[in-house]
Amino acid sequence: MSPRRLVLALILLACGFAAGFVITARMRQATEATGQTPQGAPPPTVAAPPAAAAATLPDFTRVAERTVPAVANISSLQVVRRQNSPFSNDPFFQFFFGDPDDVFGQPRGVERSLGSGVVVSADGLVLTNNHVVAGESGRISLRQLPAVTVALADNREIEAEIVGVDPATDLALLKIPASGLPTIAWGDSSRLKVAEWVLAIGNPFQLSQTVTLGIVSALGRTNVGISAYEDFIQTDAAINPGNSGGALVNARGELVGINTAIFSQSGGYQGIGFAVPSNLARRVVADLTRYGEVRRGSIGYVEIAPLSTLMAEQLEVRDGRGVLVQAMRRDASAYQAGLRPGDVIVSFNGTAIADGGLLSRLIQDARIGSTAAVTVIRDGRRMELAIPITAQ
Repeated sequence: MSPRRLVLALILLACGFAAGFVITARMRQATEATGQTPQGAPPPTVAAPPAAAAATLPDFTRVAERTVPAVANISSLQVVRRQNSPFSNDPFFQFFFGDPDDVFGQPRGVERSLGSGVVVSADGLVLTNNHVVAGESGRISLRQLPAVTVALADNREIEAEIVGVDPATDLALLKIPASGLPTIAWGDSSRLKVAEWVLAIGNPFQLSQTVTLGIVSALGRTNVGISAYEDFIQTDAAINPGNSGGALVNARGELVGINTAIFSQSGGYQGIGFAVPSNLARRVVADLTRYGEVRRGSIGYVEIAPLSTLMAEQLEVRDGRGVLVQAMRRDASAYQAGLRPGDVIVSFNGTAIADGGLLSRLIQDARIGSTAAVTVIRDGRRMELAIPITAQ
């Protein structure tokens, strides 16, 4: 080969190497920009995320440490009257001979109930359910009060005094001679949201200091048939017999409810539990502490009924919302203020009325001695009434 041809071949070879380097560099830059791995190349190494980012559930261990010691075990023992006489409901026997229990003697039995309670003050106030204290009857005999014992988290068992009971909300307030007790801070139940995390703390089946986790399933549940005054928090946190009177706690460790009842066809947990909201419970505690009873407003005896679509058309209620006044007493403050059977109540103190449960709560919550602004529809005409709120 001539020298000239050899030089030309070397120049062509050098140009090929240079072109190869340029193409390879361009491909590498394109790969890095798109995040793709060249075929046959090993996959890039990905750094593991920090533990905090990998966590999917919140940690409630600290909340439990703070709140569990403030939940107590409540046991109640009382003597109850049992009607075992075959003449107990016989009107002819009672007419001629009087009360059969006075004739044959008054049969008695012992009833015991167990549940949970929440320490709401460091000086010994304990909040629980009325049915935990009073038993299945829900009533307490003034002649012989139940013997109630509070078992604290530190294993102390102390006899309690009954400060007061409120069957309408199924709450009861106890007092034990103790001080420096752990408590749970009150939370604002009006700020609860559906699907928010909550913990239920209590003593199901006498298993002390049990914590279960769930969410708020619904708010403002009424017409459940549990008590006269209903405004329940519904939760799927496991609640079983013995949880009654225990604490419903939010993720900040605040008391947002008092566990009260379960919906169950088997007697055990089925994912539907009900709790009295903390704002209502706090008001009951304040009244029981101050008066020994809960003071509620009233407008007298007024019987109401749901408003059906047909009724709404006949009574000319355009939006079909409200409740129908079905009957009432003439001595009721509502009657004296102008309310009449056949009226449809559509608003109470500015709040639209959707059902009878809401109206009942608004009336009971109204301040005694105040005057309520009530909007009714009568014969298709809208009317404003000023109804005095009296003591219940």
